Amino acid sequence: MEQKVVLITGGSSGIGKSIGVYLKSKGFKVYGTTRNLAKHRDFEVFDLLELDVSDQGSIVAAVDYVISKENRLDVLVNNAGVGITGPLEETPTEEVQKAFDTNVYGPLRMVQAVLPQMRKQKGGTIINITSIAGYMGLPYRGVYSATKAALSMLTEALRMETKAFDIKITTLAPGDFATNIAAGRYHSPLLEDSPYKKPYGNTLKMMNDDVSNGGDPIAVAKQVFEIVENPKPRVHYKVGSPLQKFSVVLKSLLPDKVYEKLLLNHYKL
Repeated sequence: MEQKVVLITGGSSGIGKSIGVYLKSKGFKVYGTTRNLAKHRDFEVFDLLELDVSDQGSIVAAVDYVISKENRLDVLVNNAGVGITGPLEETPTEEVQKAFDTNVYGPLRMVQAVLPQMRKQKGGTIINITSIAGYMGLPYRGVYSATKAALSMLTEALRMETKAFDIKITTLAPGDFATNIAAGRYHSPLLEDSPYKKPYGNTLKMMNDDVSNGGDPIAVAKQVFEIVENPKPRVHYKVGSPLQKFSVVLKSLLPDKVYEKLLLNHYKL
């Protein structure tokens, strides 16, 4: 059986690195990407390429490199993303645009870059990493929730558009996992005179604690492997604590105001 070739954006650390390590252990040829290769000169876990999902030129160069080396590309994992927090009233518009550029337009650029090859080889798998936060508008994470929700809807449309080409496309929504995402987030500053200072500060601490106490990202990697091996994957997958996954179920069952009240109580707002 021919070795499957996988490309993982944001593969130098966290969830992306865990996915790469696990898939390599299962016999895949793994290529990961990072925005700045110079920072990872000693990275030897799997092949690492320089790629910025907001830079079309770097996307084309990386995808062309993989295809020229392997003559195929079987799996794309759109994992690269950025976090962003803050009151919507006080979050700079340019930071909102940056978040959408990385979390929504970036995966779409990647999809557009790999689909011609996948059609040519009559098959492939694309997994868009979203978030359980994308199923609900979370306070002080509204922009992040919106980017992940947008990626989820794009995925639903892409599945139907590419059905005739035997290309499998799905989302995988992680909950909180122990990664360095909090360190790389954009945080709207806690302004001294802000009416949101106290609730935003408390919510920000709660978010960071949830990540620090999160699960092992190997759980996400195992779910990616199961999706790749599944000939007919579902539209959406979720991986996280039972409570996090159940929160999505509750969202679909409860009246909007009741669910909103649960979130307000959870965040003590």
